[in-house]
Amino acid sequence: MPTTVTTDRPTTLITAPDSLTDPDTLTNHERQVLSAVGCGLRDDEIAAALALPEEAVAGHLARVLVKLGLRDRVAAVVHAFDCGLVVPGRGPRARAARPAARAVSVQKAPVQKAPAQKAPAQKASVQAISVRAVARPRVRISLLGPLQAWRGGRCLELGHLRQQAVLAALALGAGRRCLSQRELLDDVWGLEPPATNVVPVYIYRLRKALHDGCGSDGDDDRGGGGPDAVIVRGPRGYQLAPGAVDVDVARMEELVAGIGRADRAGDPLQALHLCCQAVELFRGEPLAGLPGPLAELERLRLVERRVAIVRRKVEWQLRLGQDAEAIDELFALSAAHPLNEPLAAMLMRALYRDGRQADALTVFERARRRLADDLGVPPSRLLRRAHQMILRGE
Repeated sequence: MPTTVTTDRPTTLITAPDSLTDPDTLTNHERQVLSAVGCGLRDDEIAAALALPEEAVAGHLARVLVKLGLRDRVAAVVHAFDCGLVVPGRGPRARAARPAARAVSVQKAPVQKAPAQKAPAQKASVQAISVRAVARPRVRISLLGPLQAWRGGRCLELGHLRQQAVLAALALGAGRRCLSQRELLDDVWGLEPPATNVVPVYIYRLRKALHDGCGSDGDDDRGGGGPDAVIVRGPRGYQLAPGAVDVDVARMEELVAGIGRADRAGDPLQALHLCCQAVELFRGEPLAGLPGPLAELERLRLVERRVAIVRRKVEWQLRLGQDAEAIDELFALSAAHPLNEPLAAMLMRALYRDGRQADALTVFERARRRLADDLGVPPSRLLRRAHQMILRGE
């Protein structure tokens, strides 16, 4: 039967209509699970709402990801919005102000029987997943630079670097996974764990820093986070409460997905616009100064992600005839990554296309010397081909 999510706002129908999700692709339960996931519900809440075992919900979600070719739970949420299952501002889950109001329940709207003298009553009923909730302020977390968090436009004090690294680990997994104490210790301390388990203490301090009103939980963290917690604890570990936090890394990935859609739709202006938005999210070196194995790996990944986005931006600029802007962008990026040969080759071609052959050859010579001095290797085939193309005047 159709599935709805109700908040204190008007009820929003989120059943996937046949035009959005092929019934032959997803079963009814799978459509219901995708709709609820799109609204930010956790597996245990979906299980309670649909009267299913939590393992069955996880199984349905896994099949949805496979059938729709989605990477993870975050991609499922984005897909639910993209195909219209969830309407921004009208469907996402909000947490209740009181624990008693947080219960997720399955309700059936009563069948309205018509009086005897009127036409027969319609036999329609609506099965609803209801979340009694109120809106609350969101916390914004930025990882694409030095770690920062804001609430209500006010920058929050997050404590020392190890404590910040714990929050960064949770933010990187937001919407996808819980992290156990052991996983947080491995991610933040690696092979040199602290003498005592300080994770619950850091979680307690971060909750206070994020102003989530959970100071009563105590250092041992048995309370699970309270009804308004930004950081919650479940059977599998800690996570950021779904719908409570905006993380710029997740926003960046949404923009990258939008760039791909604009590319496939043949809309270069939209693709370029989304590229610019994605690049503007970066405020410097991602996770700057944060310790731990996870921060080091993610820092490298996010730097490469930025380079890839800028390269796509430059490609669109060149296609649209914005050569000067593309060249400026490439000069800045090449200076930051002098050993990146694809960037050097792209800059050489852009300069040559702009009639600046001498400058293009200078870029090649500078890259050749840097590769020899720093790595002891000659230019790659890609760089040599760009050099030969310029020399031949092709």
